[in-house]
Amino acid sequence: MTNLGQPNQQIFADTLLEMGLKDRDILIVTSDSRGSGKLVAFGEQLPEQTVEVGIAEQNLVGISAGLAAAGKKVFAVSPACFLTMRSLEQIKNDVAYSDRPVCVVGISAGLSYGMLGSTHHSLHDYAVLRCINNIDIIAPADNFETREALKAIIEHPRPVYLRFGKKPVRNLHPESTQFEIGKAITIREGKDLTFIAIGEPTSRALAAAEILEKEGVFCRVISMHTLRPFDTDALLSAAKETKGIITVEEHSVHGGLGEACAGILMQRGIHVPLKIVGIPDEYTYNGDQYDIFDHYGISGDGLAESARTLLGERV
Repeated sequence: MTNLGQPNQQIFADTLLEMGLKDRDILIVTSDSRGSGKLVAFGEQLPEQTVEVGIAEQNLVGISAGLAAAGKKVFAVSPACFLTMRSLEQIKNDVAYSDRPVCVVGISAGLSYGMLGSTHHSLHDYAVLRCINNIDIIAPADNFETREALKAIIEHPRPVYLRFGKKPVRNLHPESTQFEIGKAITIREGKDLTFIAIGEPTSRALAAAEILEKEGVFCRVISMHTLRPFDTDALLSAAKETKGIITVEEHSVHGGLGEACAGILMQRGIHVPLKIVGIPDEYTYNGDQYDIFDHYGISGDGLAESARTLLGERV
C-alpha cells in the first residue's frame, strides 16, 4: 500500500495530547484501555486530566457525561465492540438524551481484533447509534481526517461517536484539504461510477478506482467520513452524475452507510444501480482483519470486480 501513514489511533492520541497540554479542560476517561488506545503518554504527562474506571464501560460513559455537565471537554475511550453494546443505554440517556457534548471514542473498531472473532468485532455500532437521536457519527479514513475531526470536535456542540481501527492507513488527502463535520470529501473525480466509503476501507475504494482507470473506467471516490449529519448533496450528485454507486463500510450491510444511501435515494425517487459492500448477515469469516476484508470483497480487486458487475448489469 503506497503512502502509508500511522494507525489513526496513534494520530488521535498524539493530537489529543498536544491539545490537552494547551487546554486543561480536555479530559480522557478510559476503561483499562490506555494502552490499546495509545494514551499511555497522555496519562503520564497529564495525570490530572486522566480518569481510569477499569473494565466498567457503563461507568465510563456515565462519569464522562457528568464531567461534561461540569464544563469539561471529555473523550470517553474504550474498544468499540464493548463501548457500543455494554453501555448503549448510558450513551442513549446520559449523553444523547441529556445533551452532554461527550466524544465517545470507539477504538479497535470494525474487524480490528481480527482473529479474536465475532465477540470482539464491532459491526453493529453505526446501526444502533443511527437509531439514537442527538449523537453525530464520524469515522475518519486517514491520518488527516483524524486530526481535523479532533480539532472540529473540540468546538462541536453535540455528542459525537468517533471510530478508529488499529492498523496503519494510507494517506488520502493533501494537508490543504478542507474538513468539515457533515461534509463529504471527494478524493477522486469520475463519471462512470461512484464509490462512497466510510472509515478505513476508503483506501480500498481508491485502490479499486486506480485499477479500473487502467481499463478506461473512471470512478468518483467519496470519503463519507460523517454518517450523521449525512452529506445528502454529495450522494445525490453522485447518483445524477455517474452510472452507479457502490458503498463500502467495515460494518454489517444492515443499518450502516449503504442502507442510509439506499433510503435517501428511494425516498427521493432516484433510481440508480447500487451495491452495498460490507459484512453480510452470517457468522463472520474468521482471520486477520485484511483476510476478512479480502474474503468479503473489501479490497481493490474485489471492489473493482463489483464495479464491473454493476456496470455490466446496467448495460
